[in-house]
Amino acid sequence: MERCFYMGGIPFQSSKGGAIQPRHTPPIGAWGLKVGTLLLCLLWLIPFVSTAQEIIPLYSGAVPNSKASDVQETGAETGILKGITKPTLEYFKPAPDKASGAAVIVIAGGGYGVVVYNGEGVNTAKALAEKGVAAFVLKYRLPSDAIMHDKKVGPLQDAQQAIKLVREGAAKWGIDATKIGIMGFSAGGHLAATAATHFEKAYVDNASNTSLRPDFQILVYPVISMLDSLTHGGSHDALLGKNPSQTDVELFSNELQVRANTPPTYLTHAADDKLVDVDNSILYFETLRRQKVPVEMHIYPKGDHGFIFRHPGWMEPLFAWMKLNNWIKN
Repeated sequence: MERCFYMGGIPFQSSKGGAIQPRHTPPIGAWGLKVGTLLLCLLWLIPFVSTAQEIIPLYSGAVPNSKASDVQETGAETGILKGITKPTLEYFKPAPDKASGAAVIVIAGGGYGVVVYNGEGVNTAKALAEKGVAAFVLKYRLPSDAIMHDKKVGPLQDAQQAIKLVREGAAKWGIDATKIGIMGFSAGGHLAATAATHFEKAYVDNASNTSLRPDFQILVYPVISMLDSLTHGGSHDALLGKNPSQTDVELFSNELQVRANTPPTYLTHAADDKLVDVDNSILYFETLRRQKVPVEMHIYPKGDHGFIFRHPGWMEPLFAWMKLNNWIKN
């Protein structure tokens, strides 16, 4: 059975196994029920006029853990990317009079099969920049045996390298190196949570011993677990394969990796999410709470997956949390 949902205003479908892929655009008459959703998306986008200041290659030399391949990146015309082999950061600079010194690395989702780069990445970065936060959208490699020697660590390498790059370039960008957070949506939320729970081991070259720990994490309808009872099947299979070892399943089940030094966390989800069970966020919240990690969670009763495009005010509680923690100016 296939289910249709929207991310970034783009129709997607998920199969019974959980794989996510763009759906063919339906006939014009079928759009009637989606008009309200699309209008809300447009209204949400209008105020955010910030433009990217810089596209930064993630690696100055060879991309680690990469194989020679003929894979080509696609999707620039829709903002839904695949086949990424040259990861980058796209920088959105806040106005000087608003700048708080904080930065956020934004990781869009897409089930580890695509990257919803514009809808969840660029639009969120613009909203953060409008609030005075330096925002960096991560265009990361999707796990693939065709381009990687070890696909399960490829996305984490890119997330760690992004943290390292932003922290080492903090002075250049006017950023406080102690206020660098990470934010992820859906499978991008899994990647963000992985970076926030696996920072003590460097999966990239880090001769300068730069801290790879994000100072805070923001997770939006995240995949947290790789356990069969809770995970999103498509993300699980894309990252770990259909028959992973129990060791790998547990290593990438981030609720099992929380420690007392896990960064402060903001979680938001919809209770009726049919693609990524809200229990991912709830279990992560409970684990963080038991470890006495500061955590705040907002659960909407309705909205399903990708609810940010149907709740135009969804960032207001997030901004309040960021103000409380001095990551946004009062």
